[in-house]
Amino acid sequence: MPAARFVSAPPTGAGAETVHCWQRTERARRESIARARQHEPVAAYSAANNVTQQSWSRIVAAVVKLALVSFVVLPAALAGCGDSATLPLAAGTGPRPQLPPPHKTLLPTVNIAPAKGWPAGDKPAAAPGLVVTAYATGLDHPRWLTVLPNGDVLVAETNAPPKPEDGKGVKGWLMKQLMKRAGAGTPSANRITLLRGIDADGSAATRAVFLENLRSPFGMALVGSDFYVANTDGIVRFPYVEGATRIDAAPTAVAALPAGPINHHWTKNVIASTDGSHLYATVGSNSNVGENGVAAEEGRAAIWEIDRRSGGERVFASGLRNPNGMAWAGDGTLWTVANERDELGSDLVPDYLTSVRDGAFYGWPYSYYGQHVDDRVQPQRPELVAKAVPPDYALGAHTASLGLVASAGSTLPAPFDGEGMFVGQHGSWNRRPYSGYRVIFVPFANGRPSGQPVEVLTGFLGAEGEAKGRPVGVAIDKTGALLVADDVGNVVWRVSAAAR
Repeated sequence: MPAARFVSAPPTGAGAETVHCWQRTERARRESIARARQHEPVAAYSAANNVTQQSWSRIVAAVVKLALVSFVVLPAALAGCGDSATLPLAAGTGPRPQLPPPHKTLLPTVNIAPAKGWPAGDKPAAAPGLVVTAYATGLDHPRWLTVLPNGDVLVAETNAPPKPEDGKGVKGWLMKQLMKRAGAGTPSANRITLLRGIDADGSAATRAVFLENLRSPFGMALVGSDFYVANTDGIVRFPYVEGATRIDAAPTAVAALPAGPINHHWTKNVIASTDGSHLYATVGSNSNVGENGVAAEEGRAAIWEIDRRSGGERVFASGLRNPNGMAWAGDGTLWTVANERDELGSDLVPDYLTSVRDGAFYGWPYSYYGQHVDDRVQPQRPELVAKAVPPDYALGAHTASLGLVASAGSTLPAPFDGEGMFVGQHGSWNRRPYSGYRVIFVPFANGRPSGQPVEVLTGFLGAEGEAKGRPVGVAIDKTGALLVADDVGNVVWRVSAAAR
């Protein structure tokens, strides 16, 4: 059978949204053909005009892929597809978020803030009463931070490892290109850098390579003289001597964590219990909503507990699609921020901050926010949905809330001087308008989140929708200032109280 030519009209009976999406992608297809023929006449024209017509969605995806080849027509190909939020971001934030019905579209909403970096002399905007300075610049995709007892600051310079089986096919290829546009396509530096002291201009007085030749490192924790690193495939331990600026010793394996050729959510975080007896590690899911199969999700979408002495390990809590930051509250409760599922519209599903209960199940992939069933997941598990624990506090849909640190030890003034948590919101790629791209403070009362969040740092997006920076990890330094890792600006920012 000869290959069908590209469809010349949207499907019969298509709604206005689908027609608009088709019009935009068709216009982009024509532009991309014209551009590609100038460089590779035969191959490009064949690829564009001999697409197998098996389904409308596959055809549209193929058009988008071709449009991406010419890069400049990506916005034209996607801007008309997906949806826009009908609720303000605040409606999906707080202890009782609004959860409208899912809004499924022909193609997922794609609204990328292209990574540009900071123009010379520019920086984020700090809240009144605060001042922000660059503590370290010229880093290589800094993602995570930890502060040692002597005040040294450690920065994980890292990115995704090779993932040959993640996102295969046209849609997967498309997503990889979009992530590159968002600033996540560079090779991983695989190192941890040490920053020490502070000069008159606010920058670090000393900078040294602390550890290198790691495997997409992320979380870090120090217990006594044992320094732990969460690589993408497991936790390793190094001997640490106080004041050292470099570790050359070989690592000792502590616990293997799920990785493999898909490794969809690759970041692994680690913190120690308050008494140092256990480690807790985050492991994100291997898909959006289980589309890679149950076997691929073994041990994932969970927080693990690891006994430091015996090496014994178990799943502490599950059903957390992509947990990242973890922190201990003053009452000894473990808290985490988790990124919820995509492709249910710009208003769903809010990322969240929640306390983590031993043995609890938080819904993924079968449901979200308790018993809100996701019917894309089949077969369902009603017995699990029935016991799904709703999270404590919504952080807004698609905000990509990653960084988390308790306010204990902070010297920032009111309203940031009380009990609460700081959250680094990396920013959306699939919501219209954008969400996240800021650092917020979630106030607590009596050990629970209370009220709306307060912005700490904003201004990460430029006037044209470009990402000058994207905040990730957050930490409190020994002076009580807030540190923020910015993996697009390649900066660690330091936020402190303004001089009076």
